[in-house]
Formats: sequence, C-alpha cells, structure tokens
Amino acid sequence: MEKAIQLKVRKDLDPRQQLTVIKLKGSLISRGYTEIIHISDQDQEFHINSFATSSEKSSEVQQYIAAFINAEHIEDAVSLKGD
Repeated sequence: MEKAIQLKVRKDLDPRQQLTVIKLKGSLISRGYTEIIHISDQDQEFHINSFATSSEKSSEVQQYIAAFINAEHIEDAVSLKGD
C-alpha cells in the first residue's frame, strides 16, 4: 500500500533555497522513495509538493526529509505537511 507525503514549500524562495529544494526533490527520486512529485498551489504563499511512497518506507522518508531540512537550514522554506 502507498502513503502520500506532502511538503509545504514557500513560493518566494531565494536562489539558494530554490536550489536546495530542487536537491531535496531530486534526492527523494534518486533514493527510490518516489518516481514523480506533484506540485499544486495551496494559496498565495505556498505550493504543496506531494508524492506517494510505500507504507514501509513512509517513516524513513519523513525522517530523511526532516533531517535534510534541518541540515540545510531551510526550515523557513519547507516543511512536512501533517499526515
């Protein structure tokens, strides 16, 4: 079974943040957590980036994303959206 993961991404990112968000999404794909990431508008300030991953990897993916956000200091740009 698959589980949906959602990221809330601020629209007005500086160039470094944009590059880091692209790096995060690329690493999610290259690590095999997903094959595609869908992007939709939430409102004037945020995009929602969503993807499906296997239920078995769900916790691992969320931990990876949280660690990546923390390590790259982009807490103000990206966050995991509630389950």
